Amino acid sequence: MIDFGTSAKSIVAIALCALCSLLPAQVLAANNEAQHPQISIETKYIKVSVTVDIALKPFPEWFADCFSEGKVWFNKKNGDAAAKWRDNRKAFRDLQWFYERDYALRSVVSRYISVVLSDAWFDGGAHPNQHVDTILWDNVARKRTNARSFFRETTDNGPTMTTLVQLANGINGYGGDDGLPAEQMTPEQELQRDTFINGGIKPKILGLGPVTLAPSTETGKSSGLTFHYSPYGVGPYVEGPYTVFVPWTKFQQYLSPQGAALFGGERPKDDKETW
Repeated sequence: MIDFGTSAKSIVAIALCALCSLLPAQVLAANNEAQHPQISIETKYIKVSVTVDIALKPFPEWFADCFSEGKVWFNKKNGDAAAKWRDNRKAFRDLQWFYERDYALRSVVSRYISVVLSDAWFDGGAHPNQHVDTILWDNVARKRTNARSFFRETTDNGPTMTTLVQLANGINGYGGDDGLPAEQMTPEQELQRDTFINGGIKPKILGLGPVTLAPSTETGKSSGLTFHYSPYGVGPYVEGPYTVFVPWTKFQQYLSPQGAALFGGERPKDDKETW
């Protein structure tokens, strides 16, 4: 079954027309409701969908960028599954595979727009999987960027990166088996935890992990950095994803003038409940 959704507004229509050659015409779908995918297909053996948060529509270039990337991803997953179904149907074990991608707006702070990119899928393994990434968009330069310009110094293993790693490791206190705090873990459990963390968080700007600018009680500001770690990223799969919020006051001494201008206020209560 193919979901065509409702009619799209201008930016979706433009993106579809410009890039329609990338997808079979019958699987292109546009929808104005945030909870429904803009692109989706469902067959006997596969369900694939891509959803781009409609809250990004006021930023048409950024919306189109996410939409275009999502279509390329959609094509690959749909094509790979179709090939597998054709060549080895036993791999499906009478189970429907699925792939879901979601681009969710996290915050708009000055010129920067933070998006959380979430993938969920099942393709015949022992259990469904999920992966979380983040994307920072510079709405003045009109391109994807990272947090490097927020800090005065970003040398690998330097003081700024080392401090951020420590903050990301320690703010929420990662637990080991059964969520035990560090002081209650056995040496073996502590070693496992450290192995995951040391492998998943590194003292370099692109090694800290997926990060977003958290919203703030102060309009136009960010209350700090939120790190979004996938299952397996910094802990065993059974513990699920980790989200670590670091208040801006914890790293303000390392901020560049440009970075300092972005931060202020506190984290809103509803953001704590959501993330």
